[in-house]
Amino acid sequence: MTSILVPYHLDEYLPELDVPGTAETTVLPALPDGTPWARLAWLYGAVAVTVAGAVSAGHRPLVLSGDCTTSLGVLAGLQRAGVDPAVVWCDAHGDLQTPETTSSGYLGGMPLRLLTGHHPELIATALDLTPVAPDRVVLVDGRDLDPPEVDHLRGSAIRRCGVTDLADTVAHLPDQPIYLHLDADVVDPVDLPGLRFPAPGGPQLSEVADAVTTLLDTGRVAAVGVACTWEPGHGAAARFGPLVRELLRRLA
Repeated sequence: MTSILVPYHLDEYLPELDVPGTAETTVLPALPDGTPWARLAWLYGAVAVTVAGAVSAGHRPLVLSGDCTTSLGVLAGLQRAGVDPAVVWCDAHGDLQTPETTSSGYLGGMPLRLLTGHHPELIATALDLTPVAPDRVVLVDGRDLDPPEVDHLRGSAIRRCGVTDLADTVAHLPDQPIYLHLDADVVDPVDLPGLRFPAPGGPQLSEVADAVTTLLDTGRVAAVGVACTWEPGHGAAARFGPLVRELLRRLA
């Protein structure tokens, strides 16, 4: 099992989530009533079980979902399978907000901050997720940052680089497995239409493809998460499809 579909945006089930290709398995638990964090803990617990099973069977899974918070379940699954990865986070946004700093309340703006240990009681504790040390995290692109995220990065050991500098930056990480997170909105919206949260001025899809496939050629990538953060009906899934197929080929 290499490809896993999680057809959700946060705790909202998206039966029509437009993703490239067909996944080998779908994570579709019945979510309980409760707070959004409690529902997400249930969902990402199921993701963690599925990822851990795939990794324990010798696979390097690719997880397709509708948002970036699914990465919490992917990381928890890797850790359950005995993999302690660094994180390469390709995203137009920082995803470093907290409940205290967010002006919108959007939970999808927080996952990288939570992965590095902030407010573990929200979800990490429920997932048995061990924080990733900031000096083992690379934020790739991150061109659209809110002021609290800029302030946080000034005092953080998180590395930052552009897409074209990814290979050189990762070469300075400790020699350990890598979880590669790829939010589609890292691509310039002119080159990838229909994005939920477009951020102008980004790299072309071909540049992103070159960078991430070069990273996979290192053999260090243990899993990939792709956030399909686009609205249906704009052709983004078809345009992104060749990159997903190439990722699957290299992960096999």
